Amino acid sequence: MNQPPGWMQAGLEHIWLPYTQMGAEPAPVPVTGTDGVHLTLADGTRLIDGMASWWTAAHGYNHPHIVAALKGQAERMPHVMFGGLVHESALTLAARLAALAPGDLSRVFFSDSGSTAVEVALKMALQYAINRGEGTRKRFVCFRGGYHGDTIAAMSVSDGDDGFARTFAGVLPAQIVADLPRGPDGREKFAALLDAHIDEIAAVIFEPSVQGAGGMLFHDDDTIRAVVAESRARAIPVIADEIFTGFHRTGPLFATAGADVVPDILCLGKALTGGVIGLGATLARKHIFDGFLGDDLDRAFMHGPTFMANPLACAAANASLDLFENEPRARQAADIAEGLEAGLAPARSLPGVADVRVRGAVGVVELEDLPLDRLYALRAAFIAAGLWVRPFGRIVYLTPALTIGADDLSALTAAICRVLGKN
Repeated sequence: MNQPPGWMQAGLEHIWLPYTQMGAEPAPVPVTGTDGVHLTLADGTRLIDGMASWWTAAHGYNHPHIVAALKGQAERMPHVMFGGLVHESALTLAARLAALAPGDLSRVFFSDSGSTAVEVALKMALQYAINRGEGTRKRFVCFRGGYHGDTIAAMSVSDGDDGFARTFAGVLPAQIVADLPRGPDGREKFAALLDAHIDEIAAVIFEPSVQGAGGMLFHDDDTIRAVVAESRARAIPVIADEIFTGFHRTGPLFATAGADVVPDILCLGKALTGGVIGLGATLARKHIFDGFLGDDLDRAFMHGPTFMANPLACAAANASLDLFENEPRARQAADIAEGLEAGLAPARSLPGVADVRVRGAVGVVELEDLPLDRLYALRAAFIAAGLWVRPFGRIVYLTPALTIGADDLSALTAAICRVLGKN
């Protein structure tokens, strides 16, 4: 990088960056523009983005259909409160999501982000139990390797051994942590755990197919089915967190639908708006919604973010759904899977590589170890090679836009293999 721009030099004196040890980590990279699958840096350098901005920009950056929807909505009504008022963008989006979601996930509660969509789901499950006279059900079953967000309740159902929640181990509500029920033995142990805590459990929460921020850990459809079947056999609601896996990231439109299961509550975010503005959605099945009905206001779901169902965000999401419906995202995800398999295969023979795995449009190179000095060096080397890839933990991963072309994808995978071989 050349001399950073003045706005960066001034602003870094005041900004607090996420997931960053600001006493040691190198300075962030200033971006001045986006286009398709590329980032333009302040010095004019163009990088191929292998992460789609934390896997949100499924259609690539600056898609004209989404940009036009945002502009039109901004001119008509950028925001209005959602208490006592409704608007077309939100109601249209709710109806479309209900039609796309598996089974009878027919009621949609909007919020601001993925973490808040999870908070809503947890609170919904707790009050559902209270409304049914089951007030002892105050805990959640979650899974090792899981991650559900950075807010307090979302952290409490994430893996407490990872770097996201470890600091708060003595403060967070104590949940029931299980191993994913892989295979017959795993399913039997999971069933026994549910039985042991049957009167305490408000819901089971899990990430279907891929545990994202927990390390891009994969599990199969049989595991998904086991989670849902064993929970449902005991009348325990199931919350599926598809904030990462939804919208073809792992192949199907929703990973739960791909496994032919219907969760009681479904959390969506990230690619919902095509990565242009924050929006979360929590979908509930009919019996969950019906559990809040009655004449008593105390039975109502007393939750409502100030910017809930923001018209700009809903307009972007409706435009994003247009693209998912009218452009071949499922086929593109399959093509990306093939490209990742072929392109990352050479990394298997590199020293220090523990595993290479691909699931849909997710490619992972897991290293045996990745100390901080090497982590920082790899990030810089990837930029020098013309790509934006941000390793974390022990993994180097790719979650590109579903619209990425074969040449750009090959450039990403080749550069990753080349850089890992030299660093």
